[in-house]
Amino acid sequence: MRYRAGSIIRFATPVRAAAQRFAFLALLFLSAGMIILGRADAQFAERVRTTITDGFAPVLDALSRPAATVRDMIDYVHQLAALRVENDRLREENERLRGWQQIARDLEAESNSLRSMLNYVPPSSRQFVSARVISDSSTAYVRSVIVNVGDDQGVRKGQAAVDGSGLAGRVTEVGHRSARVLLLTDINSRIPIIIESTRYPAILMGDNSERPKLRFLPVEASPQPGDRIVTSGHGGIFPPGLPVGVVATVATGEVRILPYVNFDRLEYLRLVDFGTDAPLPSVTARTPARP
Repeated sequence: MRYRAGSIIRFATPVRAAAQRFAFLALLFLSAGMIILGRADAQFAERVRTTITDGFAPVLDALSRPAATVRDMIDYVHQLAALRVENDRLREENERLRGWQQIARDLEAESNSLRSMLNYVPPSSRQFVSARVISDSSTAYVRSVIVNVGDDQGVRKGQAAVDGSGLAGRVTEVGHRSARVLLLTDINSRIPIIIESTRYPAILMGDNSERPKLRFLPVEASPQPGDRIVTSGHGGIFPPGLPVGVVATVATGEVRILPYVNFDRLEYLRLVDFGTDAPLPSVTARTPARP
């Protein structure tokens, strides 16, 4: 068997070499014949090329499919990588936009607060300082706030604290860079007021509730819900005409006032110097006279 296999190999080697040599020559002659035939009969040559192409088309299609599939897969991977990078970029941009959105909302709220302050314009001869509320010291027993301006900015005791709605209170303590404002709802607050429509005077007394009450109001005053309340200017504490609030409820022996200022959302105040530092009047000392 070993001898027979060796004989076959020795016989096949020259045959294979000859076949390769003749195959090359055959392809060479076939190419030359196709060139000559193409020049002699172009239509026949075209039909031959078309026939050969049609015969090899299924083979070429089968061979091209794996290559196209691999190319598509490579493109898909590249697209996924690009999408991931784009997604990361968009996520970071979204986070930045959220931050700017929050900043814009804060600025809008601050702008609205400052714009509301402009509703009240003190007389041109009066000096004022705009202040931001930095601490709300209101408790069940005290109604006051701390603002971020003080003696260094020209703030002093007795100045009126107003916002865009009306009177909020009065400066009672002043430091170099901060001040305390006693709100008109505090139990120690006493403000001379008048009912704007009837001109009857009274004292607005805080009792640490959201709605301070009127005391020393003449019996014949007969206030009605919705009546506007303003400062009277008596005692030199505040100038006349500062808006305070409206009559909310009228019960037997008690009249409650709804202040214009929303103390739950107090952010900015304007501290106005009306040229007086008179002490708060004592409600037991006297009863304001009827004008």
